[in-house]
Formats: sequence, structure tokens, C-alpha cells
Amino acid sequence: MQMSLVQMFAQAGWMAKGVIIILLILSIYSLAVMIEKFRSYRAAKQQSIEYLPVLVKSLKEGNLQVAVDKSKQFGKSHIARVVHAGLLEFMAQGSEATKSYDVVGAVERALERETAITSAEMKKGLGGLATIGSTSPFIGLFGTVFGIINAFTGISMSGSGGLAAVSAGIAEALITTGFGIGVAIPAVMCFNYFTNRLERFQVEMSNSSQELIDFFLKKHGAAYGAGAK
Repeated sequence: MQMSLVQMFAQAGWMAKGVIIILLILSIYSLAVMIEKFRSYRAAKQQSIEYLPVLVKSLKEGNLQVAVDKSKQFGKSHIARVVHAGLLEFMAQGSEATKSYDVVGAVERALERETAITSAEMKKGLGGLATIGSTSPFIGLFGTVFGIINAFTGISMSGSGGLAAVSAGIAEALITTGFGIGVAIPAVMCFNYFTNRLERFQVEMSNSSQELIDFFLKKHGAAYGAGAK
């Protein structure tokens, strides 16, 4: 007689039920992280694409305040956040510093700080996916081992043997392994996908920071250098 998964779960022992419940909780958590990361990464990409033309136009016109104000409208853009920090630091240091390298150095440090903060925020949740992907099969295997032990313990106590006597217990025990693998596969795949996306975002933030530094050196370095003489 073939039993459904619900029937197997209903007839499973307390250990198997506990393992399955834990795996279900982990799967719900990983699904929530996947949805949140997909939405936030997509928003970061779209807003960055929309913000870059505005930034380039503002820098060409020499209107840094417009670039700062516009960056606030794209709060989910990783590039806008980094550029915003650099522009604010430049505008704050520009009236106080007397040497161009002082200004550029302060801006560079501000860009590095914001890049690190933004990367850390975008990385939240990925560690959980990695943990779930690596441990779920072992959690399922833990339940399977106990299920098989219980099956053979029942055989020894009843005195009956043969495949028919142990098949139901082994099938019940293997359900936890199947659940563990089912939870781990999407978690690992999504972790690798989001990690690659994050690395791409980090490269984009680094490139934007370097381009902003080059802009300050080319457009404003000479003026601050002349003021220092």
C-alpha cells in the first residue's frame, strides 16, 4: 500500500517530525531571503541605471548640489549611495582644505567607508542561505539515521525480519533526507547567484568611486593646487 507524504509524516516518529518541521522553517526563511534579495538587487540595478545619466549631466554642468539632491531620490541604488557620500565630503572639505590632495584623500576615505557599509548591508541574509544550503542535508540525514535505528530496534523487539518488515520504517526515515536535499539545493543555487550579483555591485561601486576621484582631480585639483601656492 503506497502512502502519501502527509500520511508518512503523520505516522513518523517524533524525531522525524521534529526534523521535518525544522527543515520547513529553514525553507521558509530561505525563501523570504531569496525574495527580499531579488527585489532589492533588482531595485538597485534599475535605480543605478536611472541615476547615472543624471549624475553625469550634473557633473558636466559643475552643479554638485543637484547631484547630491538627485541621489536622495535613488536611495536603493548602490552607486547613488556611494557617490552621495563622496560628494557630501567634497563639498564639506572644499571650503576648508587648502591642498587638493587633502580634499581628494578625504573624499576617497568617505567613498571607501560608504562602499563597505553598502556592501555589508547588501550582503545581509546571504550567510543564512549559505548555512542552510550546507547544513540542511545533514539535518535530514540526522533524522534518517534515527529513523533507521528505530526501524531495526522495532524488528529486534518484535522478532520478525525481512524486507517487508523494515521497508516502511526505512521509507519513513528517508523522507527527512529528501526534505533536507530539497531545502539545500535552492538555497545553494540562490546563494551563488546573489553572491555573483553582489560582486558585480562591488565592482560598480569601486569603479564609480575611482571615476569620481578622477573627476575631482581633473576638474578641481588645479584650482586647489593654485590656492595652496
